[in-house]
Amino acid sequence: MGIIELLLLAIGLSMDAFAVSICKGLATYELKKRHMLITGLWFGGFQALMPLIGYFLGTATEKYVTAVDHYIAFVLLAAIGVNMIKESRTEETEEADCSSFAFKTMFVMAVATSIDALAAGISLAMDLKGNNTYAYLAVTFIGIITFTLSAMGVKIGNVYGAKWKSKAELSGGIILIALGTKILIEHLFFQ
Repeated sequence: MGIIELLLLAIGLSMDAFAVSICKGLATYELKKRHMLITGLWFGGFQALMPLIGYFLGTATEKYVTAVDHYIAFVLLAAIGVNMIKESRTEETEEADCSSFAFKTMFVMAVATSIDALAAGISLAMDLKGNNTYAYLAVTFIGIITFTLSAMGVKIGNVYGAKWKSKAELSGGIILIALGTKILIEHLFFQ
């Protein structure tokens, strides 16, 4: 996985957090910089933590799944992507209270938006084959990108409204499906 793929993975994974950040911005009457910082830290932190956990889970089970690792990576990324695309097509609002920046609310939202990153971390382990240095770089990159996009999402939501939420989820889903397809094609045709 090169830098471009890593950038696309980070952007794709951060789209759920970006969409929820837009929701938070919509629900915040008087936006302050600390709201952007809080949102960025929660979402960026969990988006970095979950793929790290997934990476170690995937590394621990690597010897059992090496023969089918490319299929697992494809299925996981494609499933996450399809789910994001489906979510972009629904008009449902988030269940959690978007106006609150309290610990409980932010924790629930951070976990909910980063579950897909856990699965991506497992597929990352399959792709990187134990290259821990690159895995740490990937996790850091994912966290920084998510932090930045989440902080910006709060501001964008506060200024521009809800029209960006579904587009963010749709583009994130397409990116993740494309990455999964790339992993599968590389393994089937170029190894």
